[in-house]
Amino acid sequence: MSAVIQNKTEKDPRVEAAISHWAPRFVANGVPLTDFQEVTASVSRWEDWCSAWSARAAIHEELGNKALAGGYALSAAAHFTRAAVCYHFGKFLFVNDMAQMKEAHRRAVECRNKALPHLDPPGERVAIPYEGKQLYGNLRKPRPSGTAAKPPIVVMCMGLDSAKEEMDDYENRFLARGLATLSFDGPGQGEAEYDFALCPEYEKPVKAVFDYLATRTDVDNARAGIWGVSLGGYYAPRAAAFEKRVKACVALSGPFQRSADFTGRPQMNVEAFRVRSKSADLEEAGKVALRFSLAQCAKDITCPIYIVAGTKDRLTPHTQAEKLAASVSGPCVLSVIEGGNHVVNNLWYRYRDQTADWMAVQLGAPKR
Repeated sequence: MSAVIQNKTEKDPRVEAAISHWAPRFVANGVPLTDFQEVTASVSRWEDWCSAWSARAAIHEELGNKALAGGYALSAAAHFTRAAVCYHFGKFLFVNDMAQMKEAHRRAVECRNKALPHLDPPGERVAIPYEGKQLYGNLRKPRPSGTAAKPPIVVMCMGLDSAKEEMDDYENRFLARGLATLSFDGPGQGEAEYDFALCPEYEKPVKAVFDYLATRTDVDNARAGIWGVSLGGYYAPRAAAFEKRVKACVALSGPFQRSADFTGRPQMNVEAFRVRSKSADLEEAGKVALRFSLAQCAKDITCPIYIVAGTKDRLTPHTQAEKLAASVSGPCVLSVIEGGNHVVNNLWYRYRDQTADWMAVQLGAPKR
């Protein structure tokens, strides 16, 4: 009598890494928990990741289309926003199949754009001139509070794999406190990743953003803060060191100084860095990585800064945040959260409202 051995299909380690690293981020940023559980359970190979998430996103997109056709604009905005986030998380690190990634990305942008005019408060897609081309952003302004004063504004910087379509929760926290928001895709990010490589000297695109804001008459660009998440937690303080129109800065889990050594980092993140830095190989990518440094310029950060890090961060050790805090010249709040993962998405309630409150105070918005 022979035994029949059934081999249980093992998940691709890249899928396992995505699940273990990013579950709190997905849910905290708008993916329904059941969607996360069902989609990730259905995927064994990384090659199927983007299509699985796109299929789930399409369900939310169709719900949005039905709500809009029925005249339910608020519901439509919520459905389209969830669709955009699901499409985004399908493509966010899917650089192994650029055609599939671009299509999911196109639909993410399209869904968020369909949501923008129906959000509360609504949003506006804006184009920012930059090096002969354009960077795209979503500008949202708080509902008028009975005063004629223009609202302060927070410029929001993305990370290696985040994009403006993922920012709804963060935006809403600032908007609820009377602050306008401008989430934008910088070089190597979101819509700009095809035209531009990652830019360690992030003061360049931020200057373009602030020059654009100077043309607006509906926001108070004299009261402007900057905020950055993950690699954006490097970009925001880097920009603040050079761009003195920045009045306050929030940095979430950003590196102080990167190494050319990618050992120990998740394979998907390494490959995304290589592709988005437009490097031919890891040696070339390592040279780009070395340009990511605040060592020489952190002392020039004189505006107030709020720095957040988690002790269980597997991508950016919290000691990087401590180095930044020790190097700045202006007022500093350092919040190292015990047990926090990357961007502390597993304990988001320990910093999201707190940093929004702090930014509102720095930019002169009344307490709410």
